[in-house]
Amino acid sequence: MDFDAVFLSRLQFAWVIGWHILLPAFTVGTAAFIAVVEGFHLATGRDVYLRVSMFWIRIFSIAFGMGVVTGVVMPFQFGTNWSRYADATSNVLSPLFAYEDLTAFFLEAAFLGVLLFGRKLVPGWAHFFAALMVSMGTLFSSFWILSANSWMQTPAGYEIVDGRFFPVDWLQVVFNPSFPSRLAHTVVAFFITAGFVVLGVGAYLLRRGRFAEEGRTMLSMTLWLLTALVPLQIFLGDHHGLNTLEHQPAKLAAIEARWETGRNVPLTLFAIPDEKTESNRAAIEIPGLGSLILTHKVDGEIKGLKDFPADQRPPVAVPFFAFRIMVGCGMLMLGIVLLGGWLRWRGRLTGTPLFLLLCQLVTPIGFVAVIAGWAVTEVGRQPWTVYGLLRTAASVSPSLTGRDVAISLLAYMAVYLFMYPAGLLFMLRIVRAGPVAAAEGHATIEAGRPQAPVLAGAGIAGGIEP
Repeated sequence: MDFDAVFLSRLQFAWVIGWHILLPAFTVGTAAFIAVVEGFHLATGRDVYLRVSMFWIRIFSIAFGMGVVTGVVMPFQFGTNWSRYADATSNVLSPLFAYEDLTAFFLEAAFLGVLLFGRKLVPGWAHFFAALMVSMGTLFSSFWILSANSWMQTPAGYEIVDGRFFPVDWLQVVFNPSFPSRLAHTVVAFFITAGFVVLGVGAYLLRRGRFAEEGRTMLSMTLWLLTALVPLQIFLGDHHGLNTLEHQPAKLAAIEARWETGRNVPLTLFAIPDEKTESNRAAIEIPGLGSLILTHKVDGEIKGLKDFPADQRPPVAVPFFAFRIMVGCGMLMLGIVLLGGWLRWRGRLTGTPLFLLLCQLVTPIGFVAVIAGWAVTEVGRQPWTVYGLLRTAASVSPSLTGRDVAISLLAYMAVYLFMYPAGLLFMLRIVRAGPVAAAEGHATIEAGRPQAPVLAGAGIAGGIEP
């Protein structure tokens, strides 16, 4: 059987990064939440914040350790599957990855041990500082990796010599045109993702009728945070859309399945894009609203896919449907936040069973939105690895065969389908045991009797890769 090495390499990269991105989507926000409750405990002395912190540190450690394992795979693939891409871009991207190591890697390595095992060995302020530094490390990791990814989307500050990219202005390389909006949009998405997990766990504890004080604390704190972040994310998403309109118009045309260039275009709520006929079937549209939302002008112009050569257009179906899934998740999040605010105002936030059940059911909603947004960003960039300059087909390793990639893809699938359920099972066991058991387990570790669920996630780097 003949396999397409380029297609399978893309599929393999999508597989490993699709699973990997779930981990920083959780750990970046969870690390920040832990730092916040550590700070509250230091400031107020209330034991509930201590129990909540210990509880989430155990869960965080497992996800963090899984992120280390899956994060190592990402740069490894550059050499095995994408050597021509690595050769062409290494002078620009390798320093960005190195900056992540020099900031995030060492910061997390220095303070994660204190966070995990230093509760009784250092003063309270030092433990809070360690939590703050681990959180800062995850943000530094996000900064440098998203800078590298954004440079691939909107390259700047470079020159090309003999087919290789060389930096000429590092400020332009790092702060390339799409980086600020992508960084803000992604990091806030990570905070929201972790927020809905904490919200769901708090609701679960309240519905069980155990650890009610900890459950109320998680639910109330996180809902306040989401009340600010979800509307902010809608604004940031709109800003990111304007950036895409300016710098990646073909991607925006695919997101909207817009075939003809026009002004005062409708907003397509649903359609079945047909790339063969270059048209949409079963389209449901709102006249004139597309230009207003996408350009902030009633008669704003939207370029159509027909304005671009056929071999330079991204696939349409994936970004089109993924974008609508992402937006749908965002609207559902906003509805939950508004409902929670109304229940808080009525004094019924933690005493409404249906709302608690809803919070529990939507626990994974942030992960769905992150994966959908990632699909929009990366599939919408095709057929380029470096937008407009280096094609994906020209980036794959020349000696690679389809059979090689098929074998490695099957191996990755087997490993990930074992590792992720196992890690999730560990985390669910901690949730079922509850915050008090987590605090007791932490005390046991401090006494010198380590427990497997905590140690299973110990690691020193969990960065996200492009």
